[in-house]
Amino acid sequence: MGKSKDTARAPQVKSVDASLSQETALKLYEYILRTYLFEENLHLLYRKGELMGGLYTGSGNEGVAVASTIMLETGDVIAPSHRDIGAHFVRGETFRGMMLQLMAKQEGGTKGKDNAAHQGSMERGILGMISHLAVMPATVIGCALAHKIRKNGKVAIGYIGEGSTSLGDFHEAMNFASVLKLPFIMIIENNQWAYSTPTTHQYACKQLSDRAIGYGVPGFTIDGTDAELVYHTVNEAVIRARSGAGPTLIEAVTMRLRGHSAADMAEYVPKELLAEWKDKLPHLLYRQKLISRGWWNEAQDKKLSEKIMKEIDEAVDYAKNSADPEPRIALEGVYAD
Repeated sequence: MGKSKDTARAPQVKSVDASLSQETALKLYEYILRTYLFEENLHLLYRKGELMGGLYTGSGNEGVAVASTIMLETGDVIAPSHRDIGAHFVRGETFRGMMLQLMAKQEGGTKGKDNAAHQGSMERGILGMISHLAVMPATVIGCALAHKIRKNGKVAIGYIGEGSTSLGDFHEAMNFASVLKLPFIMIIENNQWAYSTPTTHQYACKQLSDRAIGYGVPGFTIDGTDAELVYHTVNEAVIRARSGAGPTLIEAVTMRLRGHSAADMAEYVPKELLAEWKDKLPHLLYRQKLISRGWWNEAQDKKLSEKIMKEIDEAVDYAKNSADPEPRIALEGVYAD
């Protein structure tokens, strides 16, 4: 299998460091670090056989998941993918709630009937993931249409991988949203591998944002490991959508640093490519940026990491000691009343 395309594509948006307040920057960093540490812990639990079903994490995608949602308001709706646990945390999910779901406990979001990839919450404005990933944007576009009809100033964000952009669902969703000028942002999380298929075997255009002109909407390709760049780009798109100007297409280039799932060793990915991107983990890059501004230091970082790990350990212990679902509930919620 050949290497993926050169990812050093020139972003169409430049980061503006001074436009982000210290308070927002530190909040952004904390959520990214929380996501990274939580998912790293999940891999340990998976290897111990303590999670239910498969495990899909977003190592390398944390910056996109967090920075694209942290500016959203109550009433906005997102349709995150299986690599966007960080978006769930930003929108109010807790370590405890996510662990209950991952361990298939009765208190979990789906009451032990499914794993975390399909967890959603309409109270938090999160649509549960559908395994047929390319249909997710079309689902959340329905919410965008409802926002427009109600004239409530709310927006909807859809997430999709570069592999799913090869399917017709993606094109139909973008065309529908564009024609109706819906308050919608499409975020392509281009982590360079659609399972084992590199981008060279997925599309012939230089960058996926080039397709935006065909839909008549703005399109940007950005570095998905640069949290502030993601924030600024998505925030501008959100402002545009709220104003009634319609959708924006954003391609965030990252790297999937683990396999498609925890069961996939990803031998098909060139080792030198992985080595290059391991130094670009979003929390590492952002930590250095904050330290260079004088907004953060190593002592604070150690204290925060220890606090987060304590919360994770408490969530794991709680979930382990929680009740499993009773067989009688298997048919509850399957059929409409």
